[in-house]
Amino acid sequence: MKPSEFINLKYKPKSTDLICLFRIEPNKISLKQAAANIALESSIGTWTDVPETDYVKKLGAKVFSIKGRDVKIAYPSELFEKGNAPNILSSIAGNIFGMKAVKNLRLKDIKIPKEILNSFKGPKYGISGIRKMMKVKNRPLLGTIVKPKLGLKTKEHVKVAYDAWVNGIDITKDDENLSSQSFNKFEERLARTLEKANQAEQQTGEKKAYLINVTAETKEMMKRAQLAEDLGGKYIMIDIVTAGFSALQTLREADFKLAIHAHRAMHAAFTRNEKHGISMFVLADLARLIGVDQLHIGTAIGKLQGDVELVSELNDEIERKTVKETKNRLSQNWEKIKPVLSVSSGGLHPGHIPFLIKHLGKDLVMQFGGGLHGHKNGTGAGARAVRQSLNATLEKIPLKEYAKTHSELRIALEQWGGIKF
Repeated sequence: MKPSEFINLKYKPKSTDLICLFRIEPNKISLKQAAANIALESSIGTWTDVPETDYVKKLGAKVFSIKGRDVKIAYPSELFEKGNAPNILSSIAGNIFGMKAVKNLRLKDIKIPKEILNSFKGPKYGISGIRKMMKVKNRPLLGTIVKPKLGLKTKEHVKVAYDAWVNGIDITKDDENLSSQSFNKFEERLARTLEKANQAEQQTGEKKAYLINVTAETKEMMKRAQLAEDLGGKYIMIDIVTAGFSALQTLREADFKLAIHAHRAMHAAFTRNEKHGISMFVLADLARLIGVDQLHIGTAIGKLQGDVELVSELNDEIERKTVKETKNRLSQNWEKIKPVLSVSSGGLHPGHIPFLIKHLGKDLVMQFGGGLHGHKNGTGAGARAVRQSLNATLEKIPLKEYAKTHSELRIALEQWGGIKF
């Protein structure tokens, strides 16, 4: 087929088509020519004419909409192996990014048909399942990342987690680059930290979870996940981009009793540049399709201003919109595919909680790292400040007012929010 045969602006997509929205900057050719070459390369075509039968031609992708630089392409679902996420991504986001026909190319969005959706498991727990597991009904979950992110010996790592749990935090997780280094071996860290999680549950009467990072070579990853389940863990964490979608599918389809927390380390290598790469929407859709239960979505929060209202100032309005839309995307009705619990993380401190609840709602994990452990009085005080801020927000009491009788929150607002008392 010639490139021009991949364009049909009168085509009405079928309900079984997978639809991609691209932003295209052509390279020394027309936009229509570039779009045709993308549809060709990502479906049945190649760089030169080759003999094709009629039944092969029917599988060709179709450019059916061109508005400005935005181009929509419909792909017959027969092009893809059902239940195979890497195959789908290799087609719609494979060789096309290296084509000479484009200067920049962005896969902005995808629409997945029911027959492909139904070929995947999706999340085992999702939002309602996690709430049931953690026995948290009407508030966001509070999380922390053990800091320093690397370097702590197992004994100190366990103490940091325990201090956070007993002072009001629900979940504690590893950072993305902690696995099984010589100073903090996986097996010992898992056993000791889960032991302290159980102890914290008994002391507080609340459920506590440890999200250990199982990211590794796939066979080793599975061994680690199995050990986490055997020792009574509730969760595991995986770096979904660096581990890869095949590894993530292997982990999900093993059907452990564990919830899967998805860290998106390295995502910005292809999501950050709005002219080129793949959007966070697409990454979120694929992660949900395969079956993560929680996914990092970012925060889009700048520094707080020191006024009585604690009005948050955004670094970037576009980023805030993207974060909110990604969260909404993870909760869309996908039939049997459960919604994913969004995780807001990165530069947060107790003063940010009112903004997060206002803009992202309560179906959220608010995750604090340095903005908890860096509290002048240590991890325990930082955790109490976070819980105090949440309590004040849920009770609709201004943080500055609440902080007058809660010293940990007061110190946190002075330390990070620029508030003077």
